[in-house]
Amino acid sequence: MAADPRLARVDSANPESTPPPSEPAPPTTSNSTGDVVEKQQDGPTSTSTFTSSDDIPFKLKFCTVCASNQNRSMEAHLRLSSAPASYPVISFGTGSLVRLPGPSITQPNVYNFNTTSYAQMYDELYAKDQRLYRNNGLLNMLERNKNLKWGPERFQDWVPGMPRVDRVANGDKGSVGTEGGVVDVIITCEERCWDAVLDDLMNKGAPLNRPVHVFNVDIRDNHEEALLGGKAILDLADRLNEAANEERRRNGTEGWDHGTGDARRSFDERVPEILAEWQEKWPNLPALWTLSWF
Repeated sequence: MAADPRLARVDSANPESTPPPSEPAPPTTSNSTGDVVEKQQDGPTSTSTFTSSDDIPFKLKFCTVCASNQNRSMEAHLRLSSAPASYPVISFGTGSLVRLPGPSITQPNVYNFNTTSYAQMYDELYAKDQRLYRNNGLLNMLERNKNLKWGPERFQDWVPGMPRVDRVANGDKGSVGTEGGVVDVIITCEERCWDAVLDDLMNKGAPLNRPVHVFNVDIRDNHEEALLGGKAILDLADRLNEAANEERRRNGTEGWDHGTGDARRSFDERVPEILAEWQEKWPNLPALWTLSWF
């Protein structure tokens, strides 16, 4: 990835150091063809600062990203869009195609982004082999997904600032508040997805001149880890949103959306410290952060 002076990797434990590159941990319950689910297991509960949506006078807008917009990004999408948080949220994948495991490692189920719905995928796999795809968790995963949004979207096809009112009309969960097509925070679930997001943002040239915080929370691609990762991402979102509200109350809201003003500058300066504190609670989910631009 070409260097860009606006982008800098920051170690969450030490914001002035550069973390060594690391390969994402291999899935423990899936093959290498894409997002997959296997079993459920509850992880620790998120420590949300707020007890109801009425307690949040301002909400950051979030975007979650994984490879196929199927497992990890969708579990985080569910957590962020559900009560009591109910944050505005959209989600994407960064792969060239949506890939789901098939009957063998050489026979994946492959779909196009943006044109194939989760309901279509569910019906196709159900007709192919209901027992296989129920046992490996794909049908359960797709049942969850089709209740959240219409279908998987590709991050590289997203045009920031383009209205998304159609998503509100479709009933996508978390779509209210994202009609303007911009977000404050992007959270990826794998380092290669983080790299792909930063590459794409740099290639788009920041036409809106709007800052966006980009995090990576490294989550193994199985359903058990996705559940845990979704709770951790919600915890991070709550911490960020609490800080944003504090700074807006203290310094006013002038210039916030354009990345200017005392409130926004103070919030941006606090993000590395917030991430470091979050990392202490979630040491098994290595995180990265940078400030980028739309």
